[in-house]
Amino acid sequence: MMLRRCGLQALSCTKNLKVAKSNSYSYFGCRFKSVRIGCSSGFFGDTTVSARQLVEKGKLDFLVMDYLSEITMSLLVAAQKKNPALGFIPDFVQQARVLMAAKAKGVKVVANAGGINPHGCAAALKQVLGDKADSLKIAVVTGDNLIERLDEMKSADVKEMSSGMPLCDTTNSMTAYLGAVPISMALHSEADVVITGRCTDSALALGPLMYSHGWKETDLDLLACGSLAGHLIECGAQATGGVFTDWHSVEGWDDIGFPIVQCEADGSFTLSKSPGTGGLVTPATVSEQLLYEIHDPTEYILPDVVCDFTQVTVESTGNSDEVLVRGARGRPPSDSYKVCSTYSDGFRLTAVCVLGGPKSAEKARKTANAILKRVAREAELLGLEPITSYNLQVLGSEQTYGPHADVHIAQNNREAVLWLAAHHHDKKVLEILSKELAPAGTGMAPGLTALVGGRPKVSPVFSLFSFLYPKSKIEVKVDVNGETIGSYVANHNTAPPQPTSSPSEAEHPIGPLTGSASYRVEELAYTRSGDKGNHCNIGVVSRHPKLYPVLVEHLTAEKVANYFKHVFDGEPEVIRYEVPGIKGLNFVLKNSLGGGGIASLRSDPQGKAYGQMMLDMTLSDLPDDLKL
Repeated sequence: MMLRRCGLQALSCTKNLKVAKSNSYSYFGCRFKSVRIGCSSGFFGDTTVSARQLVEKGKLDFLVMDYLSEITMSLLVAAQKKNPALGFIPDFVQQARVLMAAKAKGVKVVANAGGINPHGCAAALKQVLGDKADSLKIAVVTGDNLIERLDEMKSADVKEMSSGMPLCDTTNSMTAYLGAVPISMALHSEADVVITGRCTDSALALGPLMYSHGWKETDLDLLACGSLAGHLIECGAQATGGVFTDWHSVEGWDDIGFPIVQCEADGSFTLSKSPGTGGLVTPATVSEQLLYEIHDPTEYILPDVVCDFTQVTVESTGNSDEVLVRGARGRPPSDSYKVCSTYSDGFRLTAVCVLGGPKSAEKARKTANAILKRVAREAELLGLEPITSYNLQVLGSEQTYGPHADVHIAQNNREAVLWLAAHHHDKKVLEILSKELAPAGTGMAPGLTALVGGRPKVSPVFSLFSFLYPKSKIEVKVDVNGETIGSYVANHNTAPPQPTSSPSEAEHPIGPLTGSASYRVEELAYTRSGDKGNHCNIGVVSRHPKLYPVLVEHLTAEKVANYFKHVFDGEPEVIRYEVPGIKGLNFVLKNSLGGGGIASLRSDPQGKAYGQMMLDMTLSDLPDDLKL
């Protein structure tokens, strides 16, 4: 492949490089006509068969692996507290054979598997490789871990971005979202594998594209296009038919193809999947993913560029399972990195019980309330506070739909699952609760058939704390096989970016927009939802361009807020953004996840089902002839 034939040129460009401090950082003209990048992992715990699939079938230049989320960082902190040698993604190390197969094919690997211990990850990989370790050139990117600056942050009176709360004394992790330039630097060292800590998910693909096409930090539109490519593949099979609204039309889940982008030097790219695999790639599957877990599509803020995705188009190329994506625009990045820290916030317990027989939902609620009363009485005898923060939810009764639940199902179900999650600052109180769950099987309602997983364990809670920190104060280092080959300090002396447009209810005077008909949202659009902290977004994509003006007119922020009012922590707040390029709308439901992530006690702490719930939302007074 063209990329590998230019290796000597790339090496000659970088062998004397030591420090890069510039906002126009670039390596000399190593440009390639097109670059193929596949992504085999969307989270810690994703299938391990995908990496082999992509290496064997994908004809790749780069394989990227994305593992990290806010929840994952919390888990890695807990792991390292038990064993200082841990704190990285063990799944990645277990892929050692695939990494060697990738090297044999000339495929370079980039992964954020380092978590909070990138050097530990590299060391573990070398240990697994044994005698073969010397044949694999491993680069490590560090500088994101800021926990040693905790006292400095406290002195600076750092505040959380959303709530304004001060930094906690129990803070146990603190990592900055780094960008793509250090990854590009590492690749110019001829590394076979690049291991990073916390970086933006999309940087895993943008770094290889900057390296391959010679894109500079000032090539903002190109960086936006490369970031979009990374954003679309960062969640693995979600771009190739996974979690698609029309899931019933997707075949081959058992061998679903993982995504591949083929990017040109002008920023345009096609998205496809491994040939001969299951799944589906269409404008609809990819457009759904475009809106996944973003807020303002005019201002998608990344360390390297601020992206505007509103005019992006996704079109079929005419080839099976392949689409053409283009049209992202970029503006200068801010002078700050986003930093995510976690802090110890007490303890939690989650119990799941199965009940059968008539009125199962009613039995579940009565059982749970009795258990909570018993625990409160026992806690009082010990001088401890009762449990006041809990979520009692009956799955199978449509409780998640709130006022939109089917009354017949809610009142007459004969199977139910009790979800009882509780939070407390004192571990002892939750241990009492854990012990008092099983006795309900003999001393309370009949039909309690199982306590799933046995007696539940009490685990620590790590809550999220996000803030901004000057880029100029963070030096990123790149090591190759234990030797530092370069460092990077971003020099973005720019004012905070401003959005190109505001959330709007734009006018679309295209034919009649009202009438006497009613339609479910599923008849008009595709949906997908995801989380950012305690906020959830729901992306909506029109099933046909002619339906878009109708959605703009009738699917308003006010209607969405009213439909989902039962999920908000307080007064409902919904912001709507228009994305006309893909005929889409993006709704941001603020403070709608009960704390979000690991801090939430809900059965859907990341809002994954919100988009599905919206499909049942009915819109009235629509034109009568919408069936296309």
